[in-house]
Amino acid sequence: MTEASVLPLAAVLVSAVAMVLIIASYRYPNVREGWSVLAALAKFGIVLSMLPGVMDGTVYYWSLSESLGVEFLAGIDFVLRADPLGMLFAMLDSFLWIFTSFYAAGYMRGLDEHAQTRFFASFAASLSTAIGIAFAGNLVTIFLFYELLSLVTYPLVAHNEDDEARIAGRKYLTYTFFGGGVFLLAGTVMTYWLTQQAGDPTVAFEAGGIEALATAAQADPAIAQAAFYLLIAGFGVKAAVMPLHSWLADAMVAPTPVSGLLHAVAVVKSGAFGVARVILEVFGPGLIHDLPLSVPGIGEVGLNVPVAILAAFTLTAASIIAMRKDHLKRRLAFSTTAQLSYIVLGLSMLHPYAILGALFHIPAHAFGKLTLFFCAGAVHVETHTDYVSEMAGIGKRMPLTMSAFAIGAAGMAGMPLIAGFVSKFYMLIGSGSVGGGYWIFASALIVSGILNIAYLWPVVYTAFFESEDRHDAKPLLEFPPGGKRESYFADEEDVATDGGSPSGDRPHDEGQPQPADRDDESEAKGAGTPAEPEDADERGEPETNGESDDGKFEYAVDQYPSDADIPGTPGTHDDHADDHHDHGDHHHGGAPPGGWERHKPFVESTWLMMFPITVIAVGAVTLGVIPDYAIFLDLATYIVETVFGVEFAELREMGWPEALEVMEE
Repeated sequence: MTEASVLPLAAVLVSAVAMVLIIASYRYPNVREGWSVLAALAKFGIVLSMLPGVMDGTVYYWSLSESLGVEFLAGIDFVLRADPLGMLFAMLDSFLWIFTSFYAAGYMRGLDEHAQTRFFASFAASLSTAIGIAFAGNLVTIFLFYELLSLVTYPLVAHNEDDEARIAGRKYLTYTFFGGGVFLLAGTVMTYWLTQQAGDPTVAFEAGGIEALATAAQADPAIAQAAFYLLIAGFGVKAAVMPLHSWLADAMVAPTPVSGLLHAVAVVKSGAFGVARVILEVFGPGLIHDLPLSVPGIGEVGLNVPVAILAAFTLTAASIIAMRKDHLKRRLAFSTTAQLSYIVLGLSMLHPYAILGALFHIPAHAFGKLTLFFCAGAVHVETHTDYVSEMAGIGKRMPLTMSAFAIGAAGMAGMPLIAGFVSKFYMLIGSGSVGGGYWIFASALIVSGILNIAYLWPVVYTAFFESEDRHDAKPLLEFPPGGKRESYFADEEDVATDGGSPSGDRPHDEGQPQPADRDDESEAKGAGTPAEPEDADERGEPETNGESDDGKFEYAVDQYPSDADIPGTPGTHDDHADDHHDHGDHHHGGAPPGGWERHKPFVESTWLMMFPITVIAVGAVTLGVIPDYAIFLDLATYIVETVFGVEFAELREMGWPEALEVMEE
């Protein structure tokens, strides 16, 4: 049942209106950021109000031609439609934006960032276009918002305004706006042409696939195959599927809230969401399975098989690359490349269980990866530490932050009781149920899970179980196994944080392997050896709002200055705007002289940052412990039921071919 409603349009416009209010309030930071939070709450409320109706089978839509009598394109209407798949993406985006708004305010204030009004305005515009992608009713509408998303996020990627940021921004536009946009437009035009040949020109999404496209594909299979792969490639650019992935790691020059937006909430998820639209509501699992691709020397394979192979390769290769990245955000970037391919792989296996797992992995990955990026950003703001090799013992300084990081890491690895376990479990069941050569994809899922542990566990290990002065940044990756012997001991009478013995009982270690080179090919330094500033006489003063009447500093965020900003501390900067832009040999991170100061949870950073970190980490656990009560799993189940046209309880009793046959009937 469909119902005309202004709600889908309101959900898109609320953050667009907030963008105008944010710009108008540029002189008043608290008011400016208040608009961002209010818009996030309003957007989530609007989306949530449609959820009961959607779960009962109602599809809310807003049509440009019906509402204003304006024809968007010849034969194609501009339509916003709140259906089950769109609600999954919209619920996720609108909910996480609430907490990202708080976090972004704490992050930008903590670093006294420049151009904050532009930042928050672009942030609001990004969420407006992301909801437009979620509620787009056809390929043309989603193409429009897809391209707008690239444009409005460009100022966020290039926010630092240095050469590195500008290069990353141009690369981002080249890949996502020009490259992905061309592929998507070409696939859309071919799809429209095929349905026109069948006598029913349309590019509107239909659960289970466009009926006219299925008819036309039988007459022109080569054109249909080309259209399918063009659409997958267009959305695959934003999903960072190899070899279209390199823009993502370079975009890490952006502020960490932007990294969270790119990797967990909007941009890459829009790519994965677009792939879901193509597989489930443009071509449909039945047509994809029945439209074989002839491969020389192999024979006929389904259209889905090359996509699944590419996704399996991406999630494995990206995980291996992540293992060698010392820069934390770049390690997380390649982790995202791998995790997004889980979604593409699950969708391309076409089995109901695999599709369910892929759909649930959209929110599961979002909660876990947003937690990881929030933690990385908090560490950067408070300590200016960006490299894993400099994080030994940092768990003392930031216990809650690194504990939340451990939760997010466990979710990415698919550990039980975290959301990632549930989604990957369903994908494993699906790949095993298909049979045949699909065991390769199940193996890729298992191997990638092990690799996830290999590149994320060292961060947790380094933070909680190593000493500042003696540590091994990657204990699982370097010989001897378990880390260098010296990492188990501390100097003099001290005992290492991992329970080692005093150094007097330690034989001299020789021939130990040296730390791996950093991503920027600079020499890796230990956490206990902070880099000296270029001018040792230039010591930074804490960022303040000025001096109070008694001559004491009034801190911009709270009374606890960043470790790297304490006056007189070696390795500090006098200008935040230069601090966090430094990615070369002279970055200033790691433990200060004397080691990390022990802090209690919740006072390790400002509440603006600790509150979102805590809530999102708890959300990742909630999705893993009680998934049946989490609305995202119910939505994913309902989407599978609408695509196959059968209750999920019946799908459980069917084999894979039987489910496809029922859907086609």
